[in-house]
Amino acid sequence: MGTLSGLAPWIVYWILLGNVPVGVAALIALALALVSGLALGAASHARSFDIGSLAAFSALTVLTFTLDESFLRRWMLPLSIIGLVLVALTGALTGRPFAREAAAVGQPPDVVATEPFDRLVAALTWLWVATFAVMAVSASIPPAVNRNATFVHATATPLSYTCYWVIPFGLLGLAALISRHLPGRMLAGVDDAVRETSFVAYDEATIDELYYLAREHANREVGPGKEAYSVKVGGMGTPLTGDESRKSWPSTYKVRDKAR
Repeated sequence: MGTLSGLAPWIVYWILLGNVPVGVAALIALALALVSGLALGAASHARSFDIGSLAAFSALTVLTFTLDESFLRRWMLPLSIIGLVLVALTGALTGRPFAREAAAVGQPPDVVATEPFDRLVAALTWLWVATFAVMAVSASIPPAVNRNATFVHATATPLSYTCYWVIPFGLLGLAALISRHLPGRMLAGVDDAVRETSFVAYDEATIDELYYLAREHANREVGPGKEAYSVKVGGMGTPLTGDESRKSWPSTYKVRDKAR
């Protein structure tokens, strides 16, 4: 899973937070988020999660250099986790879940187009949103009930080290373990699932030509060692913008091992 690579600025921030000045931790995490955002900006598209992380660390950095030290030592850890909850939740609610790109790593395009993969993405997304939310609640308990609480060397009381560190990061590790094994379980038998795709054909193409093009397109998607079968073409194509002589036709297919 590539999920933890997207969490890299956050994990580095949390590691540094208890060991270096808060401002140093914020600047380093902001730099990592910026580098990640610039790298993705050079690609064909950028993940909303990385853009949200950059915005969150920008806000955390501003807070770090405007609030007093006692407040920072009580609240910056829970505030950072709350920021992560908002980033992950925004992606989930806007149809751009951060888990989709991570789950797609190593998966062939035809698998990514299946309903089981969509269910996997939904399960991973809400697993992480729920994990971040519980982490935020736990980390907010010490500063809410004790004005002298601090996450820095939080060993004075069981409440501080348990709620600031043990529960949140125990849950983070558990979520990472579940994320590693969940794809294998949820994508078992994915070859029997129906794939959805589309292909381009001229408007005057006959039904036989449409099915031929659909099969060729599907076989290009499934890759070596596999073949498409049970290919079906949708009943209506959509004219291409600026070229009404051609249409985009929806199609579905299943995948099996290619006969030798």
